[in-house]
Amino acid sequence: MLVEVCSNSLQSAINAEKAGADRIELCSELAVGGITPSYGLLKAVREKITIPVHVLIRPRSGDFTYSDDEFEIIKTNIAVCKELGFQGVVAGVLQSDFTLDVDRTKELVDAAKGLHFTFHRAFDWVKHPKETLEILEDIGVDTILTSGQQKKALDGIDLLSELNESSSNIIVMPGSGINSETAHMFKEKGFKAIHFSAVQMQQKLQENPMVGMNSANMLSDDFLPISHFETIQKIVRAVK
Repeated sequence: MLVEVCSNSLQSAINAEKAGADRIELCSELAVGGITPSYGLLKAVREKITIPVHVLIRPRSGDFTYSDDEFEIIKTNIAVCKELGFQGVVAGVLQSDFTLDVDRTKELVDAAKGLHFTFHRAFDWVKHPKETLEILEDIGVDTILTSGQQKKALDGIDLLSELNESSSNIIVMPGSGINSETAHMFKEKGFKAIHFSAVQMQQKLQENPMVGMNSANMLSDDFLPISHFETIQKIVRAVK
């Protein structure tokens, strides 16, 4: 069974390789489901990691329906991963009604030609997972990362098994909440790969900072924090 570790930093990637992982999915900001890592992190991982690395291509947190500008950013990041010599990318696009954006996903698969293409957990939002799997197979996607449309993969194992049995050439890779006590269950069910982060929070500071920098009110799947034109304009007018 292939073991893929979702790594959010250079140290996480180093730990994954040393611990025996077969592959890394590299991202940043696990708290929002992951976004594309910085160019500096990409370069550092490329230089220091020898096992295959697939890069998450997601320009922001929130939903998986993108503007034209955001879609161009996605394609640019895929091109960067090609230039740096990564082995795969992890991406996906949906329509606002939670159906697969077939044309745009096909465009991304074409853009990533020569790289392993994983359709990420946007799959867990689609209304018709079995039909969507068939479409993704036809498009040429290599792997689907999914929790079986549940918070944890173990809770979605029935749907995961159905998808795995119905797939012909696509790898169904369970991910989300898999740990040392549950991993063997997926192997016994016949899955070829699993995905997990194995994150443990490590204390870095010995005392709390004076001002917190996290903003819980900005964490949302259906709203995006965007700088507001009129608000900016009012503040500019107030000081200019």
